[in-house]
Amino acid sequence: MSRRKIVLDTPASTSRFIHTGCTLLNLILGGGWPLGRISNVVGDKSTGKTLLAIEASANFALQFPEGKIYYHEAEAAFDKDYAATLGMPIEAVTFIEDVKGDTSKASTVEGLIENIQNIVAEHSENENVGLYIVDSLDALSDKSEMERDADKGSYGAEKAKKMSEFFRKVAKSVESSKIHLMIISQMRDKIGVMFGEKHSRSGGKALDYYASQILWLAEKAKIKKTISKVERVIGLEVVANCKKNKISMPFRTCLFPIIFGYGIEDDVASRLWLKSIGKEADTAMPKEEVRELVINLWKEIEEKFSPKESKY
Repeated sequence: MSRRKIVLDTPASTSRFIHTGCTLLNLILGGGWPLGRISNVVGDKSTGKTLLAIEASANFALQFPEGKIYYHEAEAAFDKDYAATLGMPIEAVTFIEDVKGDTSKASTVEGLIENIQNIVAEHSENENVGLYIVDSLDALSDKSEMERDADKGSYGAEKAKKMSEFFRKVAKSVESSKIHLMIISQMRDKIGVMFGEKHSRSGGKALDYYASQILWLAEKAKIKKTISKVERVIGLEVVANCKKNKISMPFRTCLFPIIFGYGIEDDVASRLWLKSIGKEADTAMPKEEVRELVINLWKEIEEKFSPKESKY
């Protein structure tokens, strides 16, 4: 019986994926961010969630010059100038920002649903590719919350219902289009949990069900540099864990360094991984050769762990 084939990021598959900006991250995701699917990037503050969205935008623009990028900015904290230094094509991005006092705009789940449905319909009609980023799901409210008096409590029941409605309505439409929908979520601690998953995020079971990829980010360490006896934090080491993957094998992890003002150090991440498996690359080896070596070795390792034959 034939052995299962491992499908990874190859020249033949690049038209189906948006590169993440990191070879190892492409590999644990099964090729990158897939068109026609929903991904969820989860993490605590300062773990590179928005950076991944910026790098996805930069790579999308390079891969699909005729495509369209939409950035649904709900936190009012996005720095366009800084994003531009990281390679985001600001002029080519449609920013969907909150309009104060207007509950139909970016601040609400209802506004998000309406926006995405219109854009997906447009792209389905002209078959153009697109990247739609929601940053972040946690910052969105719902109309009832916006209109409620401040002294009246809410347990978020209405928002949860709207979230479920949102994913039901949008998932099929996204799947039939050439759009990748990236949802950014903030990590939350579960109070009083003694065992099992100790963290959660907005979107709940609906997002668990409809997202093709769920990527959790965590800071491992801070990267420091000393100049003239002055020490500064210049970046972070981030661990990415793909907890759900309908594209490739789930529960694959990788480590990559992020340098402030630059982005992901792809080549450094690749060389560190090679060293970790006893295949350290020569310092003179060109980046492209290092990348190719990492892809080939990752594929070899995955094939060793896969079943030797099909059950049926």
